[in-house]
Amino acid sequence: MENPAPRPPDTIAAIATAPGRGGIGVVRVSGASLIDFAAALCGRVPLPRRAMFSSFLDADGAAIDEGILLYFPSPASFTGEDVLELQGHGGPVVMQMLLERCVALGARLAEPGEFTRRAFLNGKLDLAQAESVADLIEASTAAAARSAVRSLSGRFSEEIRRIVDALIDLRMLVEATLDFPEEEIEFLERARAMPRLDEIRASLEGVLDRARQGALLRSGLNVVLVGEPNVGKSSLLNQLAGEDRAIVTDIAGTTRDALRETIQIEGIPLHIIDTAGLRETADAVERIGIERTWREIERADVIVRLVDACVATTDAALETIDARLPSTAERITVANKIDLCGLVPGRLEGEAGVRLQVSAKSGAGMDLLRAELLRIAGWHAHGEDVILARERHLRALRSALDHVLAAAGQAAALELFAEELRLAQEDLGEITGEFHADDLLGVIFSRFCIGK
Repeated sequence: MENPAPRPPDTIAAIATAPGRGGIGVVRVSGASLIDFAAALCGRVPLPRRAMFSSFLDADGAAIDEGILLYFPSPASFTGEDVLELQGHGGPVVMQMLLERCVALGARLAEPGEFTRRAFLNGKLDLAQAESVADLIEASTAAAARSAVRSLSGRFSEEIRRIVDALIDLRMLVEATLDFPEEEIEFLERARAMPRLDEIRASLEGVLDRARQGALLRSGLNVVLVGEPNVGKSSLLNQLAGEDRAIVTDIAGTTRDALRETIQIEGIPLHIIDTAGLRETADAVERIGIERTWREIERADVIVRLVDACVATTDAALETIDARLPSTAERITVANKIDLCGLVPGRLEGEAGVRLQVSAKSGAGMDLLRAELLRIAGWHAHGEDVILARERHLRALRSALDHVLAAAGQAAALELFAEELRLAQEDLGEITGEFHADDLLGVIFSRFCIGK
């Protein structure tokens, strides 16, 4: 019995531009054959890859809007299917009317990420490239955007495939050797099996290191400023931000709620959170602010604990705060207001950790704080080679590296050696989508915006 012919994909449509009003709005349509669809919508047959000024018509032939019609026949389109882009005026009402007309012609509303998912399933993008589409849209810094563009162009995928090809070559060599057990060791030595494995390991370590840096570019660090009232947390936030974002007064307890500001250091987004001063208080509003402070502290990657450089702080006072700080967060003690007591900027490191001496008012020592935040983040410059990695990429790379290291310890048991290489290859295949589960695709593309 012959297999039935594959079912043609249904037609999907969505507004591809951001919500709200704008000069231009775009409705995107993708499906199996859209010539008749376009003719019914515009009253004319579209020409491939030609911008055509058209009226967009309702069921009675009246104009909904007018604008530019673009038609990309399959397979030379983003999704690999026929694609229409209807570029009209960017009012939300007219965009919704145009989308409803597309649905009336037989399209259904696209799910989040469905256009990009179809591009992946039709071989137009691999999974890492597909994810970079969302990363480019969400990029919060110029460095992150440049890295996303490199991944979209296939640079990250090419590096993964080179390592996979090297694994495949080594697997073929090892598995062929299994048929001649009496020559195993000599044959592997002649074929430089272990040096090849070392090269694969070095390549994986290099990619993983750059991917860790890219993960920082993508998500950044949550940095929470904590301390007693009036130690200069708001002044420090303003100094880092380069502008007056927080109200600064000599009155203790001025900051009543968490204030967030995102800054960039070496392209890494740092989400700085200024919090209410930690102290016992009878003020109901201030108590609420302090409760919110502790919630922010629980989510912190880095805690910058401020003290007054001119006031002796007892160990007991610091221990009271430290007892509630999460053990997972890195900590920096910053002694502020050195301009008031004749101290100079500096960095001290001891059993209690790193202590910096700065003046948030004058800016003295702030470079030390920026450098310390980069050090904690594990950042080191890679130029234009940083990979904008997601957590699943990091997990796959770490797992592949673990299998390669395990293979190095199995040189005397070639069956186990070959199995570790196979598992490493599967881990890397998950990055590009060569090996994937449907539920993984559902999770990935559900996080895209509608229209992508």
